[in-house]
Amino acid sequence: MELNDGNLQTLTEFMRKTLDPDQSVRRPAEKFLESVEGNQNYPILLLTLLEKSQDNVIRVCAAVTFKNYIKRNWRIIEDEPNKISDPDRTTIKANIVHLMLSSPEQIQKQLSDAISIIGREDFPMKWPDLLTEMVTRFQSGDFHIINGVLRTAHSLFKRYRHEFKSNELWLEIKLVLDTFASPLTELFKATIELCQTHATDINALKILFSSLTLISKLFYSLNFQDLPEFFEDNMETWMSNFHNLLTLDNKLLQTDLVSNAIQFLASVCERPHYKHLFEDQNTLTSICEKVIVPNMEFRSADEEAFEDNSEEYIRRDLEGSDIDTRRRAACDLVRGLCKFFEGPVTAIFSGYVNSMLGEYAKNPVVNWKHKDAAIYLVTSLASKAQTAKHGITQANELVNLTEFFVNHILTDLNSQNVNEFPVLKADAIKYVMIFRSQLPKEQLLQAVPLLVAHLQAESTVEHTYAAHALERLFTMRGPNNSTLITPTEMAPFTEQLLNNLFKALALPGSSENEYIMKAIMRSFSLLQETIVPYIPTLIGQLTHKLLLVSKNPSKPHFNHYLFESLCLSIRITCKANPTTVGSFEEALFPVFTEILQNDVQEFVPYVFQVMSLLLEIHTSSIPNSYMALFPHLLQPVLWERTGNIPPLVRLLQAYLEKGAATIASSAADKIPGLLGVFQKLIASKANDHQGFYLMNSIIEHMPTESIVQYRKQIFILLFQRLQSSKTTKFIKSFMVFINLYGVKYGAIALQEIFDSIQPKMFGMVLEKIVIPEVQKVSGPVEKKICAVGIIKILTECPAMMDTEYTKLWTPLLQALIGLFELPEDDSIPDDEHFIDIEDTASYQTAFSQLAFAGKKEHDPIGAAVSNPKILLAQSLHKLSTACPGRVLSMLSTSLNAEALQYLQGYLLAASVQLV
Repeated sequence: MELNDGNLQTLTEFMRKTLDPDQSVRRPAEKFLESVEGNQNYPILLLTLLEKSQDNVIRVCAAVTFKNYIKRNWRIIEDEPNKISDPDRTTIKANIVHLMLSSPEQIQKQLSDAISIIGREDFPMKWPDLLTEMVTRFQSGDFHIINGVLRTAHSLFKRYRHEFKSNELWLEIKLVLDTFASPLTELFKATIELCQTHATDINALKILFSSLTLISKLFYSLNFQDLPEFFEDNMETWMSNFHNLLTLDNKLLQTDLVSNAIQFLASVCERPHYKHLFEDQNTLTSICEKVIVPNMEFRSADEEAFEDNSEEYIRRDLEGSDIDTRRRAACDLVRGLCKFFEGPVTAIFSGYVNSMLGEYAKNPVVNWKHKDAAIYLVTSLASKAQTAKHGITQANELVNLTEFFVNHILTDLNSQNVNEFPVLKADAIKYVMIFRSQLPKEQLLQAVPLLVAHLQAESTVEHTYAAHALERLFTMRGPNNSTLITPTEMAPFTEQLLNNLFKALALPGSSENEYIMKAIMRSFSLLQETIVPYIPTLIGQLTHKLLLVSKNPSKPHFNHYLFESLCLSIRITCKANPTTVGSFEEALFPVFTEILQNDVQEFVPYVFQVMSLLLEIHTSSIPNSYMALFPHLLQPVLWERTGNIPPLVRLLQAYLEKGAATIASSAADKIPGLLGVFQKLIASKANDHQGFYLMNSIIEHMPTESIVQYRKQIFILLFQRLQSSKTTKFIKSFMVFINLYGVKYGAIALQEIFDSIQPKMFGMVLEKIVIPEVQKVSGPVEKKICAVGIIKILTECPAMMDTEYTKLWTPLLQALIGLFELPEDDSIPDDEHFIDIEDTASYQTAFSQLAFAGKKEHDPIGAAVSNPKILLAQSLHKLSTACPGRVLSMLSTSLNAEALQYLQGYLLAASVQLV
């Protein structure tokens, strides 16, 4: 694409169309942009547009499009073409920082994110001058520019908070600190001084506080990996400044500045080498009284969010989103202080808790916020360690959680007044949720019906928390790994639970509430066959919801749990009565057809998984409705999207399992298409195992005569891949395939097809691949296939006894005994460690496995061979009977003593002898 006005105009027109709410206008425009983004100069045109367009909407749209383009395409993926030309990469890096800093804030944020994405791949090795260019801008004195630099640095460095320690990471952080630590400290001091200079200028303080917020975030990130020598000299200065800042009039300070400053204190107080800074009782008391308690208060902004922006409130409170609240930061500081000063801190706060609860008791209507703060403080004090799965796993023994539940939580859970104190009710529900592993079961059972009732609360936060609490309770495990709360214990509440959950989806603001849908999924999973009588009604509601959300999928977690719930409905009902599968197909296929026809990319992989589940349940021949779809599943465009590959392969496997004969007779012309899919998959390091899954099903199920003409070409393709790119994963899959082939068609057929490609090829494969590598095969079914295949080669292939291949007989037997008796060889060459990681372009829907659509592991050999060791003994006995003396001679001269001892054990167990 040339850099000219005509292309800029074309791009502008299509950008404008992508903003059109009409899907028939928007979708083609999106497809056009997707089709041209591979052209050279495309990203440069976007940057030109966002810099020079007179239309602000187009400028912002270009900025967002550019960021998403970078997100999709900047990473260079092995074995795939470079999606951005080298000249474009160079031009982007040369101009993007200046362009970002000279743009309005809305565009600046998008370009800052783009720099972060590029930096993740290229910094520091391929972009060494990035930091220097950014640091020099601190001297500008323009806080629009300074904040742009700080925001970009934050997006680059925040990953240091959650990366594993390594020498490479520390070297990178050291490089950053060498360039950045001193200028950042100087900027911090200067900004604090400016805050004092402009103490009465609200507008100036807003800008300065936003800078301090970003500085504190950077400081937190750069200190997270615990490289104390860089900031040790200045730590008391930083501590003093932050402490003084937090004891100012809190109303003047921005929430994110306060939360980040408190987070800084929390990160420092947890570290042993800074412990001395907090040991003084006056310092502890000051922090508790003047920093923590004031920031535990439920503020008017929290109340507004609770009532008017519940989604954001829940995101912050339950998920700990990036935009940390003051309360969360204060809670983290309490936990940090308790690490070394649990006794003194608990004593200080116990007085505050009792005082707050006393104030609430005097006048609940006026003083309800005191109780809210008290609950939050108790939660912070008591929580020492927690996981998402179990809630609080380690509690402060100085806090009596059960007593607090009985005296202060149960009353709010029990409250019959629907609209009274919704915040306190939400607090009570959250208390149960957080401390579920610490409370006795009798109290949890007491809470369950109360939580079910709260599902009908008008408050979005309240009914969402109730759904989330129930979902978490239903995952808890009791003795023998069974669910702690049983279906029998839920029986009195089952109907009300299901009714209230589905009614909650109709409440304002909760039509796509992921917590409710997850609770529906978990309820189905817990209750199992108890839900069967309700399924005819529930499946209609789920299908209707699926139809609605498929128009514009916007909540990926909600959608995932919706499909999981559909799978559970199918599994549970069809387990009791497999013939009901038809009624599910009748309900779901119209919606599925619409999703596939409209190419709803987010849902297509899910549809394929549910269809696989349905098809696998069928006990008779494959229905016509499925056969009509079969040719469409082979279309190359479907296989271009990486997210489609695992569910499509599984669906084709289901077709082969249930209807191979039908495919061979009525769709024989589609077999080359099936093999074309196989060829595409095995060419990819990321997807070759999927190709083998497909080919194994073809070998197992397709009638022999229908694929005989293609067999040699299949092996040639595999050898070409072996020569061009041999990986451990490929070798393991290849061994399973050739042994399955030997099991299905016989060892002689396997030897003949190898040698028809190239003389003595069979011996080369045994010597160079099977014997040295079979120890790497993993998985019980895979090992069984390889064992039975090798047994057939050893005992049913005359060439192994009468040709130059005979020299391989004993080494092959030795390798087989090793497969039985030695630990699996899970070593991987250093240059292969990242091959299995599938790099998916972000605009393509990644594959999300549905847990409840899971496929049972299939054993193609089945009950015919229950113990391969016994089979080996019996087969060797048969061979030795046919060739008296030969087998014993080879064993005694070549097999090592340990392997021979194992083999004698197999013969004894099988009650046979060699002759």
